[in-house]
Amino acid sequence: MINEIIANILRNIGIYLEMENIPFKPRAYEKVAEFIKGMDEQLSSVYKNGGLKALIDLPAIGVSIAKHIEELLKTGHLKYYAQLKRKIPVNLNELNNIEGLGPQSIKTLYKELKIRNLVDLKKAAMAGKIRKLTGFGERSEENILKSIEFFEKSADRFILGFAMPEIRKIESQLNSLNGVKKAIIAGSVRRRKETVRDIDILVISDKPAVVMDYFVSMPEVARVYSHGGTKSAVKLKNGLDADIRVVPLESYGAALNYFTGSKDHNVELRKIAIKKGYKLNEYGLFSSGGGSASGGKGKWKQIAGRTEEELYKALGLRYIEPELREMRGEIEASKLGKLSELIGYGDLKGDLHTHSNWTDGVNSIEEMAIAAIKSGLQYIVIMDHTKRLAMTNGLDETRIKKQWQEIDKNNKGFRVKGLGFRVLKGTECDILKDGSMDLPDNILAKCDIVGGSVHSLFNLSKKDQTERIKKAMNNPHVDIIFHPTGRLINKRDAYDIDMEEIIKHAKKTNTILEINSFPDRLDLKDENVRKCVGAGVKMTVDSDGHSIEHFKYLEYGIAQARRGWAEKKDIINAWPLEKMLNLLK
Repeated sequence: MINEIIANILRNIGIYLEMENIPFKPRAYEKVAEFIKGMDEQLSSVYKNGGLKALIDLPAIGVSIAKHIEELLKTGHLKYYAQLKRKIPVNLNELNNIEGLGPQSIKTLYKELKIRNLVDLKKAAMAGKIRKLTGFGERSEENILKSIEFFEKSADRFILGFAMPEIRKIESQLNSLNGVKKAIIAGSVRRRKETVRDIDILVISDKPAVVMDYFVSMPEVARVYSHGGTKSAVKLKNGLDADIRVVPLESYGAALNYFTGSKDHNVELRKIAIKKGYKLNEYGLFSSGGGSASGGKGKWKQIAGRTEEELYKALGLRYIEPELREMRGEIEASKLGKLSELIGYGDLKGDLHTHSNWTDGVNSIEEMAIAAIKSGLQYIVIMDHTKRLAMTNGLDETRIKKQWQEIDKNNKGFRVKGLGFRVLKGTECDILKDGSMDLPDNILAKCDIVGGSVHSLFNLSKKDQTERIKKAMNNPHVDIIFHPTGRLINKRDAYDIDMEEIIKHAKKTNTILEINSFPDRLDLKDENVRKCVGAGVKMTVDSDGHSIEHFKYLEYGIAQARRGWAEKKDIINAWPLEKMLNLLK
């Protein structure tokens, strides 16, 4: 939790510095914030074990920022941050999440209209005051209102990948508790929904009172809703609601199935049970022993429920993975034996979208490679930004050639060490308004893999945006379209494109579509993944990693692939390197 708080403060400092037009420093603060947010180890532990020096030794953290972190850890406050806030006292956590608002526009809104927060912003926009300001206009005002509406709709949902470290910490704490045989997170978390409202925890224990007492008194708890003998409910300090219940061993599978959901999936299972003369609930699957599922005279006898596997088998179904339980044909497929053999969480062999400190990444190419090796990967592609994205220090033709020299040097070192690992030369090349690429073809031709991305002009018409991406796919050097719809979860909806046409054209041009694993992207959405699978369009699951801490995000991209019924054969970086490269030739 402390990492998230500190990362947010450092990010906001960067925004304030950008308001003051201070060069370089804003990006430095942003990089550090991004790195800290992805850390598994808490900064408090790092500081406790090694003091200020240990903080300085972390990637991208210089002496000045390390001292800021030290002050926050020791006092809970930062004088420098307070000074910046006094100059422009706005709620950056709200305003910076509104699409179309950046540091300078937030500053203008405060200076001209005294807009401090989302409430002020909405009032001003609805009153038509924003369109009158220099640099805005009627279209900008309309887009702000749309963005506010989008933000409000998603305000009570938490991005899974960012919430998961704390969720897993609680799960681990419960599993280590004396008397707990097993604790597991169910609900939408287990189904790997991209956002969640709450968490459901199931526990097998012969000491339920101990479990309940511990749960309601955890340091992560902000408020206790209820404290019972086998069930309790709390609100966590991160904003999530959490429910826990102790269930008997013989009902564990049925309870896990019931509380995993989805609701529609469970309703259909109960219908199947009734047709067979059974009764299904969170306690198990029961036969009536001569009575009926609707209530006859016979005594109900449990026939399944200890495990999910035996439950599905008793219903005449093949086991259905949690990620598929959304009532999207999975039950019929299970009946017919046509369920997909989903890609596994350990199946990826490479990551085709990583960044380095040549542009906006935190770590060097070598550091990214070593982290990838530790993550069990066999290859990565360095996909740093191009010159059009000046804010990232994007690469031009001269600098990318120099980067290739560094990649060659690293690969030589890996060969000498016999590591069998390879760094590939790539580029995340900006797709310009007319569909042309930000680097010339003679440069793109020398890359091992080329990714095309849209980073601007999100408001083009559906026709123009679709044609823009299709033209990029027509370029013989473009292999992959990164984060194809441009959405940012809880912040920005996808730009308006004809996804069916994009998928159709990807098939025609043999272009790969990315499932971007970064928790606030997960782009492609699961339904679009399913469409790609159906159309025979190959995909890649990538981290979009900007630091060594981001390889762990691949888990969420794999989850998205699984929710879209993708198999190993559908995901090209689950293949050996040579097979993957041969497809792209």
